[in-house]
Amino acid sequence: MTQPTALTLAGRQDISDSDLISIAQLAERLGYHTLWTGESWGRDAFTVLTMIACHTESIRLGTGIVPVFSRTPALIAQSIASLDQISHGRATLGLGTSGRLLIEEWHGLPYHRPIARTREYIEIIRQALSGQALTYEGQFFRLGRFRLGASPVQANIPIFLASLGPKNLELTGQLADGWLPIWVHQNHLPSLKEQVSKAAQEAGRDISQVTVAPQIMCYVSETAKEQAEVDQRIRAHMAYYIAGMGQYYYDLFCRSGFQEEADAVRVAWANRDRDKAASLVSEDMLSGIAVSGDAATCRASMDRFRRNGADMPIVAFPHGSTLDGIKRTLEVLAPAKVAQPGSAAGFAN
Repeated sequence: MTQPTALTLAGRQDISDSDLISIAQLAERLGYHTLWTGESWGRDAFTVLTMIACHTESIRLGTGIVPVFSRTPALIAQSIASLDQISHGRATLGLGTSGRLLIEEWHGLPYHRPIARTREYIEIIRQALSGQALTYEGQFFRLGRFRLGASPVQANIPIFLASLGPKNLELTGQLADGWLPIWVHQNHLPSLKEQVSKAAQEAGRDISQVTVAPQIMCYVSETAKEQAEVDQRIRAHMAYYIAGMGQYYYDLFCRSGFQEEADAVRVAWANRDRDKAASLVSEDMLSGIAVSGDAATCRASMDRFRRNGADMPIVAFPHGSTLDGIKRTLEVLAPAKVAQPGSAAGFAN
């Protein structure tokens, strides 16, 4: 049995629509399970996934993620049901709270009680997608009388949660079909998964009902020079999340045992020294959180993520990745049943 592998593509302006489609079609041919795309302040996830749905046939399509603050639960139910219809039953809904900075300064909404709000979203969306009349009395929403007029193809559209904090991990174990962590060190994944498992057991469920799908920054390089350049981009991206995206990700790195490094990154960032901030991301952070190197190194690193509890690793790509590099990485890390390219055991000279 093939272990599933997924990928995520951002709907950024530096990737053309034709390239997005060609990458999606390659991933489909290689046997990738799901193509995810998220949203921040660029293009929205549902529009990008609809475009890809129209140019693919079998790969599943996931919102990875849409924030619960940016739409009503009824609208999310409408949107995911529409995507499921257009894709002929291939939709997966990934939800998250995003962060205070994005929600308050981009959406202009108070970042109030995000976990309780997420619980209500899941309950309402599931009720709507089931075809029942929406009757709901919650803390945030009081709904009644309406019934979704666009039935999804799937009887149950999977709902994944992007969660990292203890309370959010608990909610994931209680209600979600899948878990979408990000920036997780492979050695820290088992302890986080155990928190999800404990919550699932207390809710009368089992961890086998929750697909663990960490998003992992990946890139297969052909030369040592290329790897050095890619590693620098990954470090810069990590530093941005630690110091430039509010408290949420900083807390994650601290809980993972990297408070000293995270504090130093924050100081350099506050002093507007972005290069120094990136350089303070340690080798342990880089090698344990990302998958980078030659083909053999990357495959071995991905295998360690699986051994530590990743059911469906999600291949992500550093900013600035070339189209050739993205496709090479997908080929090297493709599901095992697909014939792999040459061994490329080391870098070219």
